[in-house]
Amino acid sequence: MRHLAAALTLFLCISFFSAAQETRPAPKTAYYPVPVKAAREPNPVKPTPESIAQGKKIYSYDCASCHGVTGDGKSDVAKDLKMPDLTDPARLKDRTDGEIFYILKTGHGDMPPEGDRVKTEQLWDLVNYVRSLARKPAADQKPPS
Repeated sequence: MRHLAAALTLFLCISFFSAAQETRPAPKTAYYPVPVKAAREPNPVKPTPESIAQGKKIYSYDCASCHGVTGDGKSDVAKDLKMPDLTDPARLKDRTDGEIFYILKTGHGDMPPEGDRVKTEQLWDLVNYVRSLARKPAADQKPPS
């Protein structure tokens, strides 16, 4: 009888702690939900005017319908979706090029993945273009501290 009580107590403790662990949210890091290895991937394509122009082409036919022509997140197609404002410099400042590349390649939420529809270098061009969308602070304005 004593062994049965001990076994039952052990079973209940294990069940309780297992359930408690399952209800905890996944830890968020600067790389969440992008794997660390992908986030650390360096951009091999320099943000030249040519690269940005190539990225703009891809953006215009794959991204603009939802993210807006200017990247402001305002479009007729996506008026019911919450689109990020890519023209806001703070929006992507904490994201690495590798993170942006990963999100473009694999998709995110309702955003479909580019996957293998475009070549790897073209995806890096798109990263460079998306970075170029951020408004620059006016010369007479001090950036926020």
